[in-house]
Amino acid sequence: MRIIGITGTIGSGKGTIVDYLVKHHGFTHFSVRGYLTGILNQRGLTVNRDTMVMLANELRAANSPSFIAEELYRVAKEAGKECIIESIRTVGEITSLRKQENFYLFAVDADQKLRYTRIVERASETDKINFETFVDNELREMTNTDPNKQNLDACMRLADFTFLNNGSFDDLYRQIDTVLERI
Repeated sequence: MRIIGITGTIGSGKGTIVDYLVKHHGFTHFSVRGYLTGILNQRGLTVNRDTMVMLANELRAANSPSFIAEELYRVAKEAGKECIIESIRTVGEITSLRKQENFYLFAVDADQKLRYTRIVERASETDKINFETFVDNELREMTNTDPNKQNLDACMRLADFTFLNNGSFDDLYRQIDTVLERI
C-alpha cells in the first residue's frame, strides 16, 4: 500500500494529480483542505484561504507541527488502500510521514502567471482574489521559520519526485506514470 503526499505551489496542479491518481490508478483521496473545511463549517466560520491558514496553524500549535497530516494518515491507513494526502505544507508533516512505510512525497510547480490563471478559472471559495493577493498569499506560505506554519519551499525541496506542470494534462500524466512505475 503506497501513500503519496502532495505539496506544491498554489494553482500548480495538486488537484489534477489527485484526480488522475484517483480515476486512473485507484487511489483514495484525503485532503487537508477538506479536513479544515469541515472544522471551519462546524465552527460557523467563513471558508477562505485566510481562515484555513489560521485554523491549520492553530491546530498545529495546539497539537504538533505534524498534527493534520498524522490525522489524515491515520484515516488513510484505516482505509487499507493506496492513498493520497493532498496539500502537505510543513516540514513537520513530512518528517512524521517519512516514518511510515511506503510514503512518497510528490511536489508540483508551474509558472506563476499560469498558476494564477488556473485558480481564477477554477473559482473555488479560496481563489476569488486578485493577482497581488495571490502573490502575497504565496509569499506568506513559501518560507517560514515557525514549524507550525506553512513552508512550501522547504517542503518542495524534500520531495521524492517533482513535477513541472507548464504543459498539457497529458504531459503531466506521463510524468506521473513514469514515477509510479518506479515506486
